[in-house]
Amino acid sequence: MAGSARAVVIGGGIGGLAAGAALHRRGWEVTVLERAPSLAPVGAAISLAPNALRALDVLGIGDEIRELAAWQGDGGLRTPSGRWLSRGDAAAATARFGDPLVLLPRATLIDRLAALLPPGGVRTGTVATVVDPGDAGRPARVRGGPADADDPTAHEELEAELVVGADGINSRVRTALFPDHPGPVYAGFTTWRVLIPLPGVAFASHETWGRGQLWGTHPLQDGRVYAYAAAVTPAGGRAPDDERAELLRRYGDWHHPVPAVLAATRPEDVLRHDVHHIATPPPAYHAGRVALLGDAAHAMPPTLGQGGNQAVEDAVVLAHHARDLAAYTAARLPRTTAIARQAVRIARVNMAGGRAAVAVRDTAMAALSRLGPALFLRGFDGIADWRPPYAAGDVQLGEPQGRDT
Repeated sequence: MAGSARAVVIGGGIGGLAAGAALHRRGWEVTVLERAPSLAPVGAAISLAPNALRALDVLGIGDEIRELAAWQGDGGLRTPSGRWLSRGDAAAATARFGDPLVLLPRATLIDRLAALLPPGGVRTGTVATVVDPGDAGRPARVRGGPADADDPTAHEELEAELVVGADGINSRVRTALFPDHPGPVYAGFTTWRVLIPLPGVAFASHETWGRGQLWGTHPLQDGRVYAYAAAVTPAGGRAPDDERAELLRRYGDWHHPVPAVLAATRPEDVLRHDVHHIATPPPAYHAGRVALLGDAAHAMPPTLGQGGNQAVEDAVVLAHHARDLAAYTAARLPRTTAIARQAVRIARVNMAGGRAAVAVRDTAMAALSRLGPALFLRGFDGIADWRPPYAAGDVQLGEPQGRDT
């Protein structure tokens, strides 16, 4: 009998769930396989730029995400002493790109995306391996089973017209498709993230650049505060006591509200992760019937805030080109490669450590600020103004054909 074409998505993060939702919306039978025991995300918050919001429009949840926007007033770039290098505001960004910047907990976005999938569409605690990428004449095959099962007979094989590798920066799917690819490299710095309540503390949203270190503090609509830090340090490092103590040593004398944030933070609230990125793009974002998406394809430093945004873009473009993966690669590889390289260049600037380099950087930032916010926003031209390849709500283009089962 005829049935929907089947897609298997390996990875239940933001990109994987968005891809599953986009494909399901276009008539595919979707199964998402996630290795972790639950969809609870590793990470505190995510910033969604206008480009990602328009991709979420395709999934039907753009407006409800826009309603979570918290940044309404002034913000900008500061020095550790508190001096403002530049000022900006949400209205200017919205006017230029047609949408706000929305900062929200990752868990909120994960929940919204998962709700778009049918009951039983997500299997957690499942390890998945691409056994055969397939080709034009045969489906791809994926072996999946319980993450804690030693018995290979506990695993089953799934056939699919499309497999999506959304399994992160250390993607096993990428390695299976391109075994000679060098994989991720260390970006030269580590990050800390905190998401906590901070009642009664008023501040303007900001990012602060120091010497080889930075800090950001931003309010969320639910009353919590998202704070993050980064520092140039050797890979694999850990605090001798705890990571809150490490943050106190590095940032405890920085301007308000940094000390207040640290005073309200418990050691268990702090997440620390070294930053890696894919410096050499894969030769393609597909092979056979398998496509790579998100960090599995183009992991980048967080300095543009575009990692998750590009994964959501990937998802709706992949759904559009699900029957022509070469077109998907052609649409996504040049764009994401350019954005990833721009993120690396920005990291070299905001993580600069030499006194002379920092002085030149800060002077340049202040001078640009005096020329108006449009010069800063211009750096996001070609990124934040992206639009999906088909209109929101259009689920007919690329509708999969039935298959015999």
